[in-house]
This record gives sequence, C-alpha cells and structure tokens, in this order.
Amino acid sequence: MFYDQAKIYVKAGDGGAGAVAFRREKYVPEGGPSGGDGGRGGNVVFIGDEGLRTLVDFRYKRHYKGDRGDHGQAKNMSGRGGEDIILRIPVGTVVLDDSTGEPIADIIEHDQRVVVAAGGRGGRGNARFMSNTNKAPTLAENGEPGEERWLRLELKLLADVGLVGFPNVGKSTMISKVSAAKPKIADYHFTTLIPNLGVVDIEDGESFVMADIPGLIEGAHSGAGLGHEFLRHTERTRLILHVLDISGSEERDPLEDFRIIEEELRLYSPELALRPVIIVANKMDIPGSEENLQRLKEAVDGRNEIFSVSAAKGEGLQALIYRIAQILPDIPVPEIVSLPVDHRVTKAESDPRFEILKEEDLFIVVGKEIERHAKMTLFDREESVYRFQNIIKAMGIDDALNAAGIKEGDKVEIAGYKFDWV
Repeated sequence: MFYDQAKIYVKAGDGGAGAVAFRREKYVPEGGPSGGDGGRGGNVVFIGDEGLRTLVDFRYKRHYKGDRGDHGQAKNMSGRGGEDIILRIPVGTVVLDDSTGEPIADIIEHDQRVVVAAGGRGGRGNARFMSNTNKAPTLAENGEPGEERWLRLELKLLADVGLVGFPNVGKSTMISKVSAAKPKIADYHFTTLIPNLGVVDIEDGESFVMADIPGLIEGAHSGAGLGHEFLRHTERTRLILHVLDISGSEERDPLEDFRIIEEELRLYSPELALRPVIIVANKMDIPGSEENLQRLKEAVDGRNEIFSVSAAKGEGLQALIYRIAQILPDIPVPEIVSLPVDHRVTKAESDPRFEILKEEDLFIVVGKEIERHAKMTLFDREESVYRFQNIIKAMGIDDALNAAGIKEGDKVEIAGYKFDWV
C-alpha cells in the first residue's frame, strides 16, 4: 500500500546524571571533588533516502526513543553519550509538529540530515561546582530530559510533471505508454488508488519524472473522492498536464471537466492556479472528439497549449513529450520553504517564565524553565535542594507564591514533585 501520511512520537535520550565523588588517593590529603559529568542523551535524527517511496515503515511502529547518556563517574570521568537513533524517510517528506502544525523540516535531498528531537545535556558532577568558598561541594545535577514531541509526516512526491483530471480520462494509460510505470488500468472509476511515478526518457540521456495524481473530482479540495488524499502531490510539480476525455465517452462535457478541475486546484492552493498547464485532449480516436476539440480551443482562446492524443493507440504522445522536454528547463522549480540542515528555529519567549495554578490547598507552578531545573535537581542531596531553593527565589517564584496567598504547610507542586511550603 501507498502511505503518504504518518503520525509518530519521538523522545530523545535523557542526559546522564553527574557524579558526586572525591579523590581518595594515598598521600593526597583533601584531594577535592572528582565527580564527572553525565553523558549527553542521543538525538532522534531523520535522514532523507531517495530509495524510499512511502511512509509504510511508520505504520506499525510509532514510538521512537533515543539512547540515554551514561552517568558520570569518579576520577572526573564523564559518562558515555547516548547513541543517536537514525530514521530514514523518503525524500519529499515534510515534518510538522503535530500539536502546533508548525514545520520542523522539509527533506528535499538525499542524505539530508535533520535533528527532530535533541538529546538532553548531561548533568554536571560536583567537580564543576568547586569554588573558593566551597572546596568540597556535594552538589551535582541530574541529566536534562531529552526533547519529546508528536510529529506529523506528510510525503509530497517530487515530480517534474503532474497528470491531473477526472477518473477514467486516460492518465494511467498515458504514463504507462511514455514510461516504465505499470499502473492498474481498467474501465471503471478510481482504478488508480495510489499516485504512480514514471521516468520519461528522452534522447541524449535526458529524462523527467511524471506523476499520475488519482482521484480528482468536484469537491476534491474539501475531501470528496480520493483527491484530498493526493492533491498535496501536485504542489511540487513544475508543470501540470490537464488530461481531458475529449470524446465525452463518460457522458461528461470535457469543457465542464476542465473548469471543475481548474477550480479544485485553485481552491486547494492559489499557487497551483499559477502553475504552467498543458491541456491534453485524450481519446481522439473516438467519434465526436473533433467537435469537442474545436469547442475547447474556442473556450481556451490561446491561454493554454492543447495537444490532441490517443493514449490507447500511442498517437500524439511523442510530440507532447518533446514539447514538455523543451519547456521544462525554463520553468522554475516551485519554491520549497525548508530549513538548512544545521539550522534550528528559536523564538523569543513572549509567554511568562512561569505560571501559578491553584487547586484547593495545592499550588502548582508550571513553566518550561522551572520544570527543567526541577528535573535536573537531585533532591536526595541537601546541597542540591538548597540550590533549587535559590533558583526559585531568583526567578521570583517565592514572591509570586506569597502574593497568591500561600500559607505554612500548603503543598507546592513543580514538574510532578510535591513540597511542603515552609
């Protein structure tokens, strides 16, 4: 089956915890702290692979977790970093954050590498906290949690030419005649249930990629037929071939078919309405075609080139292919908004650093920064707890809780940890 959409959960590896240790060598009195840092967690990395054609690998396995970093050790030994988890995806895949819909990456090149979830940094060992005022710290950090998110993957086929039109107008027959693609062909609607790609070879080693986009009918942009599933594949085609059953053998008016599909493309994406279009009047071997072809030429009035062909007999296809090969080099590739391989988008935080919610006598402090500090604190060590209290005061959470009316003995919750207010 052809799978061009997937929803997956990715969780990068957590960083390893820093160690609390002291030198214990003979003849080295008061050797000082020697706890090493924890290792960094493994990233979740997408790599483009031009050998893949669908997202079927993500149908049955939807959860992916990176390797955790090892904990720091004595003698200033840092923990081993976690192994990255590598996921290969088809070229042409757009990666979106499922909760916000914001694009994270656009995989448009073979071997393009994008980190979609960064591993957490390792916690610092107590050797990193030594100072002139604290020669023997017992303070260390837990590892930072790795990023986690739900992602939505959308595959958009990379093709030079896209065949659009109503069902049963001869798109599959045409692509089978001009390329090595072998789509299923039968005399009923929706024979083609998946997009088909074919490479059209021209003399002198030149070639271009053609895609058969199935399932377009009236209302396709809003979900009718199969069009809403596959319209996205037209977005990256440089040239659109609008195939018409010029004979009207399906008891439809080819001029009305042309108007409907034009409107569907415009409603789906206004940019598609500006894409170059060649009209292919197919089934010219059926009686009555000449009259409809003349009507079409009068209606179009020179706005688009029209090629009359019979895909079933192979008539007129060679001239069409040569014309496509002639104009393709002058048609720009549709602009694709993609992120550089090593680029990560950061936004200025407009939201408050923290927020205080109240449920009866429980005060819940939420905020990305304070929750990260809480998760990196080793609460079984007094010095770590003291440092966390100082962070709370420095961020202004102390004052905010007092302003919210907190009293002695009330409960405070931060990142799942509960404390008694003293």
